[in-house]
Amino acid sequence: MNLPNRITLSRIVLIPVMMVFLLADLPFLPDPLVWGGVELSWGQLIACIIFIAASCTDGIDGYIARSRNLVTNLGKLLDPLADKLLVSAAFISLVQLDKLAAWIAIVIISREFAVTGLRQIALLDGAVMAAGAGGKIKTVLQIVAIALLLLNNLPFEIWGIPADTVFVWAALVATVYSGVDYFWRNRKLLRES
Repeated sequence: MNLPNRITLSRIVLIPVMMVFLLADLPFLPDPLVWGGVELSWGQLIACIIFIAASCTDGIDGYIARSRNLVTNLGKLLDPLADKLLVSAAFISLVQLDKLAAWIAIVIISREFAVTGLRQIALLDGAVMAAGAGGKIKTVLQIVAIALLLLNNLPFEIWGIPADTVFVWAALVATVYSGVDYFWRNRKLLRES
């Protein structure tokens, strides 16, 4: 297994670690941090750091694979799956913590797996469907929204700025738009399959 695929697998391995820090009651962690009157548990902070680190590996594995000519079928399959699993785990955890409405998580996760399914169909036909600009913007908005929700909207909460809400709605709109655009651009593949 080459380096890019190992990096991709590390993203999948980090998912349960992130969820343990986010959802489990870990008595060995110190008292929550308080910043400007806003409380943040150490579990949430550690989960956020893990989420951001795992999210960053997405660009790293792709860059290494392309620059060193290490692109493999396994990587083409695992990379988008790892991304979707990470984002889905984070959104589901946020629903569990009452930080996100379930319907928003369902819409976003449904789009992610629908597009992943379409990509897998394309792979079976020998085609690779690259992510468009809309998909990349959507990914950045989702990562920022998740990070802000994990951090209880810090530091913006101190100043009364609902940045987490703004980014959640922006991510939702971008997710729906990029999903519709993705299926529209690949409608020929859908008809042929």
